[in-house]
Amino acid sequence: MARKYSRKASAKVGRAMKKRKQGTLRSGGSGKKVTSRKQAIAIGLSEARREGKKVPPKKSAKKSSKKSSKKSSKKRSGRKSKR
Repeated sequence: MARKYSRKASAKVGRAMKKRKQGTLRSGGSGKKVTSRKQAIAIGLSEARREGKKVPPKKSAKKSSKKSSKKSSKKRSGRKSKR
């Protein structure tokens, strides 16, 4: 069976994990120190993607179903009927 991630990509993740443990890994946007294990893995994988290593694409957010969007888009009249 073929590898899902290349060896170089897993090495990048390993380096990011080591930096996190040392306390020197910083996030890209805010520059805050990374403490989360999952975030360190994500940083390593994104670096590998940038270099063109074999890494599956990011998972995209699930799209909402069309039924729920139709319910919210129905127009309501502002008038109340008098009895």
